Amino acid sequence: MISPEQGVDTAAVEDLMQVLVKGLRALQLYLPNNPIYQKAAENIRAAFEPVWEECAELNLLVTEAEFKWDEEVVLSQPDRADSIPWVLFKDGVRFLTLSPGIEDEEIVRLLDVIHRARGLTGESDDDLLTLLWEQDFQFVRYVTIELGEENVPPLDKSTTGLGAAEEPDQEKFKEKVAEDAEQPEPSPSIVSMKDFDATLYFLDDEELKYIESEIEREYNQDLRGSVLALVFDRLELQTFAAVRTELISILENFIPYLLGAGDFRSVAYILREIRVVLERAREMLPEHRKQLEQLPERLSNREAIGQLMQSIDEAVVHPTEEELTNLFGELRAEALESVLDWLPQLSNQRVKELLGTSARRLVQAFPEQVAKTLESDNESVLVEVLALISGLKLPTFVPALGNLLSRESIVIRSGAADALAAIGSPGAMKQLEKAVDDSDRDVRISAVRVLSEGGHRGALAKIAAAVEGKGLRNADLTEKKAFFQAYGTLVGIDGLATLRPMLKSKGLLKRKEGPETRACAALALGKIGGEEARRLLSDAMKDEKEPLVRNAINGALREMK
Repeated sequence: MISPEQGVDTAAVEDLMQVLVKGLRALQLYLPNNPIYQKAAENIRAAFEPVWEECAELNLLVTEAEFKWDEEVVLSQPDRADSIPWVLFKDGVRFLTLSPGIEDEEIVRLLDVIHRARGLTGESDDDLLTLLWEQDFQFVRYVTIELGEENVPPLDKSTTGLGAAEEPDQEKFKEKVAEDAEQPEPSPSIVSMKDFDATLYFLDDEELKYIESEIEREYNQDLRGSVLALVFDRLELQTFAAVRTELISILENFIPYLLGAGDFRSVAYILREIRVVLERAREMLPEHRKQLEQLPERLSNREAIGQLMQSIDEAVVHPTEEELTNLFGELRAEALESVLDWLPQLSNQRVKELLGTSARRLVQAFPEQVAKTLESDNESVLVEVLALISGLKLPTFVPALGNLLSRESIVIRSGAADALAAIGSPGAMKQLEKAVDDSDRDVRISAVRVLSEGGHRGALAKIAAAVEGKGLRNADLTEKKAFFQAYGTLVGIDGLATLRPMLKSKGLLKRKEGPETRACAALALGKIGGEEARRLLSDAMKDEKEPLVRNAINGALREMK
């Protein structure tokens, strides 16, 4: 250990002690799933890092009101009511050693032991040392004394039976050990467990296995689920109004606790059983029925969903996909928009994936709510629902997606076009025709490429108007290529008459086409194919000087092979 006398500053250890004091307060006030509790644990772990840079392990001398590190006071708490040193000192702990690795888990358990020891009374069966022993710490060591023996002077060697120079005979000592190891024949009056191994009432192997399996089953059973099942049995069968009122109150108060503890499976079970009870208990009073029906609705509102999503995002241990799927499967349709609104705000990628799966289930379960969501003005919600529809390829929403192509937002129009392209049905291609003359270049190019790849001739009229007219005059080369190639794919041999004059490098009584247009015309002829198109391309190559056009012609000829 590096000590302060060697020139090391004790500030890191002092800071750690202050963080531990603050952390103890947080750990005793909040549950483990609370963000404040989790932040306190993170601060404690972080405070250990500079300490391990200073020393291999942290050795603390414990006094009534202080922790000392190599005779330097690093924590002083004179008030015994809040003093950590006093809790250790009064039960005999005089020296405490913390080793690297304690910050991962054991420091929180050590603080919990200190907190529990504070609350022990004189009648309690436990004490601090018992609590420490139960934890079986691997990175915590402590030295204790028997209370009342702290001031007893050490034994003087001269007062013992041995002289100052007298040493025990090692050979005699070994002989004595060997003699003690020889077990004499047991006396007939002594009872041994071996006497019972072959008796009539001793358990055989099968019986022992049965007992072990029953013990394991007992420990693994879901007590919380069993209690909830009992509550719902009473709720269904008990017809007294006062009893049902009390049971419903128990469920209402229990749900927030379950959510806080991250037990989403039990919450889903409650919501599912509520539906069953409402179907079976026909004689239930209207006010009781209304209370039960409102529970899923209250969990599905925007505020509740926001709190749920935030708690999942900040949790240390995340729920499984099955647990979230079961929970969201029991929520109402109005939860969908809130979930979609929260997805972009999540910071944890794993949580995003889990909730994305749950959102897909909601989209499939509530198509009517999805249709309403597609009419929303919330752009972030629309982006998420469009991505889900695109991934699921749901043809139900094709008309609504077509309506989104008239929105002002380029992001929404692009997302709607991508979703229609992913669906790929004839109806979706028909709606996608609207994007051919979209005001945004990227939307136009994407739509034209999808329509041509799908062989949708319904879009030919718009594409031909752009190719034959002036619509592409100010377009860049990428857009021109997309339109001309789509034109060649859809028009077939009928397009030769249009493309022939465009391909010529010299115009007769007409304006000469630019290199980009001639190159695009060559690419379109390559899509049309056939002997006539090949002849036109070969003739054009003879007189063409522009490298761009010559490369396009070569590419078109290769495509026709």
